[in-house]
Amino acid sequence: MIKVVSISLENEMDLVLAHKRSMKVAERLGLTIATQTTFATAVSEIARTVIEHTDDGILDIGLEQNKTRYSLMATVSFDKEIRFTNADAGFYYAQKLVPEFDLSELEDLNRITMKIGLPRSLKLDPIKINALKKDFEEEQPLNAYEEIKQRNATLHRLASEKEEELRQSKLIDEKKTEFISTASHELKTPMTVLKAYTQMARSTKEPVSAHLNELLVKIDAQSNKLMALVQQLLDISKIENGNLQYNIQPVSLNDFLTRQVEVMKHILPNHHFTTSFADNVEVLIDELRMEQVFANLLGNAGKYSDRNTAIQLSTVITDPSTITVSVSDQGRGMTEETMSSVFDKFYRAKDVLKSHTGLGMGLYITSKIITDHQGKIWVQSLEGRGSTFYFTIPIAIRE
Repeated sequence: MIKVVSISLENEMDLVLAHKRSMKVAERLGLTIATQTTFATAVSEIARTVIEHTDDGILDIGLEQNKTRYSLMATVSFDKEIRFTNADAGFYYAQKLVPEFDLSELEDLNRITMKIGLPRSLKLDPIKINALKKDFEEEQPLNAYEEIKQRNATLHRLASEKEEELRQSKLIDEKKTEFISTASHELKTPMTVLKAYTQMARSTKEPVSAHLNELLVKIDAQSNKLMALVQQLLDISKIENGNLQYNIQPVSLNDFLTRQVEVMKHILPNHHFTTSFADNVEVLIDELRMEQVFANLLGNAGKYSDRNTAIQLSTVITDPSTITVSVSDQGRGMTEETMSSVFDKFYRAKDVLKSHTGLGMGLYITSKIITDHQGKIWVQSLEGRGSTFYFTIPIAIRE
């Protein structure tokens, strides 16, 4: 069927549309008034009968080609559970009006088909039929009801397209997460073996030249970086799947922060660390996950600031149940655009793409860990003046 018009049959208002559109199609084809009326009446009677039983019928009007001859055709599709009885007079009356009438019971619906053969004298061809289709596509609504109906159909189509787009996006994300998880696991095993062999070589008692020992140190350092990258990929996979595990325990905050600073002093020996802690409190955290947070925040503070500049770690008790932790640097700072996106997955500012390595995963993972600790994280920054990252964590309330 070459479809020209389609109308959803929802209520009695659609009977007017069914009749008028049937008449117009027949008229545009050049049929006689009598044939136009007969065809439109048959369509209207079936439409009326279907509307009496359901509000989700569909009327399609168009043309069917059989070798060199065409037929004017209308189909009405409806729920397969519907059965017509002697009370449905319109169903039986329509059969008398058109030469070809058929009721088909398909797998998921029923369909009534009505046909009227068109004379060859109309000289229909694909060009004329396409012009007919285009005319009806561009035709203005017959009344206010049809205008609203068309707008609703457009909105429904846009919503369906958006829903499909979201479904496809979700599917791609799931595939990407699955790939990241699989690839990370595959990388972790050989990296663990490589690191073990490197450490064995460094600790051997056999004579090793200074140059070879230097190479082993570099291999070990690069192995650590790659292992950290693999772990970040695994963490992202766990976050996406909701499988990031926590062991929340009360921890002495000041003692914990002091340990983090001592570790980072060895990793960033060319920066000055200062601390300003509020009264010591116990906080509810997973120590291993929170170590990741400070490794990212303190590591970034050193990464994006010059040598011999200061990095400050501070705490402030916000209220009896919350403490705010901040990490400040004297680095390059951020633009407003960067601040709004810095916690997004895989985001990297344009001005650091070439000057600094990374995949933009650290702050995304950091934000998820803080959120899972019932906290909030944000950043304040001025270009050329440095940045301060803040986050809150709950204080352990003792009875």
